Amino acid sequence: MLALFVGLLLLVSLFFNCLGVLSLYRFPDVYTRLHGATKCSTFGTIFAIFALLLYSFARFMAEGESRFLVLFIHVVIGGIVLLISNPTGAHALARAAYRAGILPEPAVVDALEEANKRKREAAA
Repeated sequence: MLALFVGLLLLVSLFFNCLGVLSLYRFPDVYTRLHGATKCSTFGTIFAIFALLLYSFARFMAEGESRFLVLFIHVVIGGIVLLISNPTGAHALARAAYRAGILPEPAVVDALEEANKRKREAAA
């Protein structure tokens, strides 16, 4: 039964990570590619983390070996790091692209440029 649940969680993880790869190929500009890849890979990896947590907890409860508890703790720490670093890295990449002058494809409203323009007008 454990193998079924872990396998199901890993399949869901694989599905969302594949969607993230597909978004890198299909979306038109750097911002939508970053959005699709970041959201899908984060969500997919969370399912892989749940699979590892379930596996390590079940094995620890069944066998009582401390190595499964250590695995559980490492996976929790890795999940926290993932939830902090993945969005932060995507934000840094998007900000660098924007500062380099790469605009979104169908840019109708550029709120950041409007805010910068208001700051410049207020300073003048």
